[in-house]
Amino acid sequence: MKKSMFFLSSGFALILTCFVSCSESKSEIKEEAVASVAEAKPDFYGYESQVKWGEHLVTVMGCHDCHTPKKMTEKGPELDLTLALSGHSDKMPVAEVDRKKFEEKGYIVTNDFTSWVGPWGISYAANLTPDETGIGNWTEEQFLTSLKKKIMKGLPGTRPMLPPMAMMPFDQMRDDELKAIFAYLKTGTPIKNIVPEPTPPALARK
Repeated sequence: MKKSMFFLSSGFALILTCFVSCSESKSEIKEEAVASVAEAKPDFYGYESQVKWGEHLVTVMGCHDCHTPKKMTEKGPELDLTLALSGHSDKMPVAEVDRKKFEEKGYIVTNDFTSWVGPWGISYAANLTPDETGIGNWTEEQFLTSLKKKIMKGLPGTRPMLPPMAMMPFDQMRDDELKAIFAYLKTGTPIKNIVPEPTPPALARK
């Protein structure tokens, strides 16, 4: 009987030891697998750097549509990438329309997407290049504040953004997305271009 109890106890101890050992082994394998996945996971959603991710976001979000001047080709207007993201030039005329009539009807008109005529007056696409006339002197915090709060230059006391920029859902974006965009914009070619100040509504002058 004692021998039976001894063998039973020994068998139970062996099983318990195997169970604990296997559990620890599985736990270690699981931790190694998690660590491996964490190391393999791209930091920038599959892009090799923050800048490349920012370039992707700028492209798919259509930033060039308004902030890059256009050139006329045999296929119609195309982006003039020699002036990429430099905003509306003060040398470019705005659309010639009866502003009072358009404002009364709530119409919005543009000629090349860098200037917009609407009930709010005339707004101009900003210079987003790293020149001092663009965002060259901006901090990352300014950039995030500007887009999240929709105020110009992200500084206290500055004016609100105007349409169409004010209508964009940038305030819904994550900080890491906005930081990636800023990082990319800072690597662009600096282009000196002083964008005109907004023009008030024509009806406000009557």
